[in-house]
Amino acid sequence: MSDKKVSRPCHHCKSRSASAPTDTSKIHYEKFWLYRHCSSVQQRDRQAQKAGQLFSGLLAMNVVFLGSAFISSMIFNQVAITLADVWILLSILKVLCLFWIIYYLLGTSRQPHAVLYRDSHAGAIWIRGSVLLFGTCSILLNVFHIGYSTILVQCKSRVEIVFPSIGILFICTQAYFLWHHSKDCIQVQHNFTRCGLMLTIATNLLLWLLAVTNDTLHVEIESQLREVERRFSGNETTLCTCPNTTICKVFQKGYILLYPFNTEYCLVCCSVLYVMWKNVGRRISHHHVLHTKPKFKLQGVVFGPLLGTAAVIIGACVFMIYQIQATSLAPSRQVFVIYYSYYIVLLPLMSVGAVIGTIIHALEKKELDTLKNPTRSLDVVLLMGAALGQIGMSYFSIVALVATDPRDLLNSLILSYSILLIFQNISQNVFVIDGLHRRRVVAATEAKHARHAGQHTVAAELPGEEETTLSSKQEHSQTPPGKEEDTKEQNREAYSQRRVSVLDLGQEIRKASLSYIHTYSHLSWKRRVLREISFFLVLCNIILWVMPTFGAHPVFENGMERSFYGYSTWFVIVNFGLPLGVFYRMHSVGGLLEVYVTA
Repeated sequence: MSDKKVSRPCHHCKSRSASAPTDTSKIHYEKFWLYRHCSSVQQRDRQAQKAGQLFSGLLAMNVVFLGSAFISSMIFNQVAITLADVWILLSILKVLCLFWIIYYLLGTSRQPHAVLYRDSHAGAIWIRGSVLLFGTCSILLNVFHIGYSTILVQCKSRVEIVFPSIGILFICTQAYFLWHHSKDCIQVQHNFTRCGLMLTIATNLLLWLLAVTNDTLHVEIESQLREVERRFSGNETTLCTCPNTTICKVFQKGYILLYPFNTEYCLVCCSVLYVMWKNVGRRISHHHVLHTKPKFKLQGVVFGPLLGTAAVIIGACVFMIYQIQATSLAPSRQVFVIYYSYYIVLLPLMSVGAVIGTIIHALEKKELDTLKNPTRSLDVVLLMGAALGQIGMSYFSIVALVATDPRDLLNSLILSYSILLIFQNISQNVFVIDGLHRRRVVAATEAKHARHAGQHTVAAELPGEEETTLSSKQEHSQTPPGKEEDTKEQNREAYSQRRVSVLDLGQEIRKASLSYIHTYSHLSWKRRVLREISFFLVLCNIILWVMPTFGAHPVFENGMERSFYGYSTWFVIVNFGLPLGVFYRMHSVGGLLEVYVTA
């Protein structure tokens, strides 16, 4: 009998096996030929993971250096390396990335136990939505490029049609891949997946670098066009110019308008792909999984949306005034004064809000979230790195303006704008990064307040119901027993139905308003202020993103820094700093929304 006894697991073993996310037989531990003699499987897995990341990073570094050498040679020596050569290299890289993405979609992700875990922090809806938005604009940009090159096919290379055609396929496939698989923690074919992701990241970085250099050429042409028109007005040129047709003008204007979206699309894709690269082979335990995912609700904010909406409306008016004046041959000095005055009023308000929010974070009793989170780590790096674009440009402007004539009205406005912009970027980064590292505490009082709000709204709804029932009883009691015409009865029934429907609508409106007021009144003052500040900063960053994205570039037109540093040097500084500044505003919106939701 003793041989037939079966050993039962203890209570701790049962709980541990129940809490295990998956069976250990489903886990594919990584292997690498350099670490095949490690003592334990876990140690060999960790070493293999580090080696795979190292070799895939080296692959991306070599590809980026090769592409950068091609692009730099095109800029400084257009005879040996032309733009067509760069397009051919990038087309080859796009085709390789397309093959790998299709293989991942059809092969790797469909293998047994390939995706056992999904990172809930990765691939937020605003990130994937921005990928779709900027991807759509980039597709339209390539369509305009194809149409414009087709019209001028007699003086354009065939590569100018092939390159954007491949670009459309690449953008569509990559957007689909990132929308559906940005949260994957792939557990099979680790090294091949890492190399594919790094190759795609390197390709997007090279496309961004090429877009920045090409944007330099566009801005130079637009800024020198006035002088060229003055000097050579009425003279015939042999250049490849757009014919005087409506369709050609539409392609040309559409291409120039949508061009900045291509740079943003490449940067956003790089950030999402980097998180996927960090999640390859990652196994997420139960304490990383959010059981109650926070949702975006507008309850608890009043003054933030009002002030933010006012900032957006005023900014849109300033932007339209600037665009109308900037399209003339000689932009007036007054339009620059209006533009910089708007920034000088808005930036201190944003800075004060960020400082107050940081102080409230310090007064709160929330613990810091120290769990490993690649998405949050990347958000911090991107916020700090993208802010360097605007901060660097501001310091260059400060040096140029102080060295020339800081007492001039416009120069003093630009100088104040540069100083305030530096302080606003730093204070906002501190506020957002501190908020991202705060652990969200789901208090029990919220549920109690919600129950009280429901009771108040139900209690408010009961008198209305009594009124409707009494009115219906009175109507039934007032019906005469004698003979009445059918038309009068129908009119009375229709009137009572309309009265009941109007009363129901009033009850619903009153119910929603009472619930909103009750929820707002029961929020602690710290959470209330944090939500107000976060929402205000979200709207401000949106308008500060829209203005430079759609063409408001006073640094190209005021001529102060350009005359000090020289034409070529200043354009290099601006064209590397301006896209980073646009990306910073867009990324700050996502970080501030996270702070708002978790407040």
